[in-house]
Amino acid sequence: MTDENPGLKKALKPVHLWAIGVGLVISGEYFGWNYGWGVAGTVGLLIATLLITLLYFTFIFSFTELTTSIPNAGGPFAYALKAFGPLGALVAGYATLIEFLFATPAIALALGSYMHFLYPSIPVIVASVVSYVLFTVINLLGIKEAAWFSLIMTLLAIAELLLFIGVVAPEFKLANFLHNPMPFGWSGVFAALPFAIWLYVCLEGVAMVAEEVKNEKNAIAKGYISALLTLTILALAVMICVGGIAEWEKLASLDYPLPESIALVLGRDNPLTKLFASVGLFGLVASFHGIIISYSRQIFALARSGYLPTVLSKVSPRQQVPYWALLVGAVLGILALFLLDTSKLVILSTIGAVVVYIVSMLALFKLRRSDPTLPRPFKAPFYPVFPAIALILALVTLAAMLYFYGWLCLLFFAGLVVIIVLFYAFGKHRKPRELLQI
Repeated sequence: MTDENPGLKKALKPVHLWAIGVGLVISGEYFGWNYGWGVAGTVGLLIATLLITLLYFTFIFSFTELTTSIPNAGGPFAYALKAFGPLGALVAGYATLIEFLFATPAIALALGSYMHFLYPSIPVIVASVVSYVLFTVINLLGIKEAAWFSLIMTLLAIAELLLFIGVVAPEFKLANFLHNPMPFGWSGVFAALPFAIWLYVCLEGVAMVAEEVKNEKNAIAKGYISALLTLTILALAVMICVGGIAEWEKLASLDYPLPESIALVLGRDNPLTKLFASVGLFGLVASFHGIIISYSRQIFALARSGYLPTVLSKVSPRQQVPYWALLVGAVLGILALFLLDTSKLVILSTIGAVVVYIVSMLALFKLRRSDPTLPRPFKAPFYPVFPAIALILALVTLAAMLYFYGWLCLLFFAGLVVIIVLFYAFGKHRKPRELLQI
């Protein structure tokens, strides 16, 4: 029986996966993390970041086993479906959509704010909406074209961060970094965890292009691990350099901590300061573009397996991209721009991420026991220690979020309850569609 709906095109190599992985996350180095200073101080946020870095290292090395064993556009949704059945898949799919769909408008608002900063006549919301339209169109052109664009933007963003580090590092003063380092004690460290996660959030989105990777041994593992190493070095370097430029209170509440840091070093009228502010869009563009790729594949996979309307799984015959998933995702993101501010979008996105990490690690443990013969091109190192560390740290992070950001967690879990009720009301639990393409 012939399937009239074409499959996704296999066009990605490790370098593309590295670019998509770094691109998905690199905007986190440009804004958002510095809000953690407001609840933890410089040393408090650094401790939170080191904990989250440990979480991501153990998680990604473990998660890569799932990605290479089950190369599916659904990512965590597909792993949970194989491990726990339809209900587990529903939880993972919902959490993944929340993570990516809310991260995208947060970055869109930052893009709009940057454009407004550079050109005050352009309203923030107009620039944000135009960004959605422009980058959705780019993604409609095809995955290879989108991946090359992601690679170029990522390289430019990395070059910009290296330039930034080179300019401000010589002006680093330890006294500035240690000024009022933990004003809220250890409670501040836990309150800062979502802002530390923002430095890495959405990295697992590489899994959602797994079906579009060329058949090459360990290509996914190479892309994932190289992206994580790149992001860790950049995140710690940027955070420490900025923290040593001035007392953190001057930078904790800004959406543009990097340009402001260069302005403090060189002066606002210095050409390099203005250049940095102008090209600062590269990091935001790289992440915005990469996350659009990821959420469209998640919507596509959920629709293909019957969890969303089937029309969302339609693939364009020529470009071989999920065009309805791209368009619907853009509409939802634009609506979010008008309903929530940046900080709430960031926290909701990180809540979804932590739930994804918990479900994924549980799926890894379950599949090791229930399906020992599953082909595993890459096995989690130091099993079961690495996945156990990732799971424990994710659970601690979720508990901290429930304590410090209770009403946003309530919103997230209320939405999950509604989805589960509808899932059972429409009888989806009785008619699961096992459409994993492994």
